[in-house]
Order: sequence, then C-alpha cells, then structure tokens
Amino acid sequence: MDFDECFNMPLGEAMFSLRAIRRFIDKPVSDRDLSSIITAAIQAPNGGNQQLWRFLVIKDKSLIEQLAILYKEAWWAKRKDAGIHGRQDVPKDNLVMKSAMGLADEISSAPVIVIVCSTSKGPKAMGSVIPSVQNMLLAARSLGIGGTITTLHDQVQLRVHHLFGIPDTAQVVYCVPLGYPKGRFGPVSRKSLENVAACDRWDGVPLHAI
Repeated sequence: MDFDECFNMPLGEAMFSLRAIRRFIDKPVSDRDLSSIITAAIQAPNGGNQQLWRFLVIKDKSLIEQLAILYKEAWWAKRKDAGIHGRQDVPKDNLVMKSAMGLADEISSAPVIVIVCSTSKGPKAMGSVIPSVQNMLLAARSLGIGGTITTLHDQVQLRVHHLFGIPDTAQVVYCVPLGYPKGRFGPVSRKSLENVAACDRWDGVPLHAI
C-alpha cells in the first residue's frame, strides 16, 4: 500500500483541524481505511520499541451495542464520582460535558469502536501505548474520518474484558469511536501560545508565536 497516496492531507492541515468528533453519520468505514489507520497507529514511538499495544477493532453491530450499554454505565459512574448523579446535575453551560453525555447516549451509532489495550499492566505500559492514539486520530482525519479519546470506569472493566476476551494480564487504555462526522472538523479554538508556554521556568518569559 502506498501510504503517501493514502494519507495525502498535509500534516499541518490534519493537526490544525483535528477536533473531537462525537457524532457520526450512518456510513461504514472500509476495512482498507481501518487497516491504514491502525498501521499508522503502530508507527508511533513507544518505550524500548516493546510495542505493548493491541487494538480491538469492533465492527460487529451486536458487540457495539453491548459495549455501548457498558460505556454509558461507565460514563455515569465517572460523573457520580464527581458528584453528578443525573442529567439534572449537569451544568447547562458546560457544553463539553453535554457533548460527552450525547456520546454516551449515542455511541452505538459509531460504525467502529477501537478498544486500545496495553498487553501488560501499569502506568509505564499504558504511557507507551498512548502516542499511538494520536497517530490513529491524525491518520483518520486525513481520510475524513473522525473520533475522540474516551476512557472506561473500573465499574465495567471486568465485563468489558469478558465481552471481548481480553486477558487479565492486559488493560484497556482508551475506547475510541470512529466514523464519518455528523458536522465538521476544525478549525479549532485554542489558548494562545504565550498563555501556555514559557521559557526556562514556570513563570518565565512567555513563548510567542512566530
């Protein structure tokens, strides 16, 4: 496969228009595109080149629907940990949380969900897997496919392991729905460079945009 031809969007365009996509149209993602996306993911740097990753690409609609039930339970379990016990407690002006709540309601509409795992447990293994997900999302963006990074809650982990035959020695790092967006990609809104970067020390001279 010619990956230069496959991923022909300039890297800058992909990075500067990449945003979290949580709503999807009813259009399948081809196996060719999925293979390209995961191939891009496994090119990521990782500790000692141990490649402690495994990607479960869930396409079966029945499995997606079962995972969606567990995902919604996990989402509300995390909110409960933060003192939010129902929709009435979600702040009306918290648009990010409302969007994430929408994903919890509608994640079953995603044509694909990638469960990103590390093949061993612990923060080092997990940290070694994380860079692959940025590669995954950038590759997907180049193909017009969107997604977002989500996590599960301990309350559902054992059932997710059982549903997909994940061994006890592995851990789920992220759950990434993928599909063609219902809406659009960027441009994105971010804080200015001088507000988030400084030279030499925390309170050093701000780093200004070129």
